[in-house]
Amino acid sequence: QVQLVESGGGLVQPGGSLRLSCAASGIMFSTYDMGWYRRRPGKQRALVARITFGTATDYADSVKGRFTISRDNAKNTVYLQMNSLKPEDTAVYFCNADHLFHNYWGQGTQVTVSS
Repeated sequence: QVQLVESGGGLVQPGGSLRLSCAASGIMFSTYDMGWYRRRPGKQRALVARITFGTATDYADSVKGRFTISRDNAKNTVYLQMNSLKPEDTAVYFCNADHLFHNYWGQGTQVTVSS
């Protein structure tokens, strides 16, 4: 079975940092494009960052310069380093794995940015 398990979410003050992790199993991880999406309160789920199997990256304008996506193929894990967090970053963050006909989602992890 395919599983994407996110971790690292929590409560953080504005300006703080968190690192999210997504551990994948049941897929040939190195062949998949990986991404982080988020669903903010009252908003639709939207792309935050993605990293291809070739390690090219892309970011939503709202997080450029603050968030960094990376992957460790040996550990079947993708990360999202989140710095300079803002209250508007509060959301449920989802891990996504995509390869041709295959697309999978994690369960989501809550990130709350509040003082």
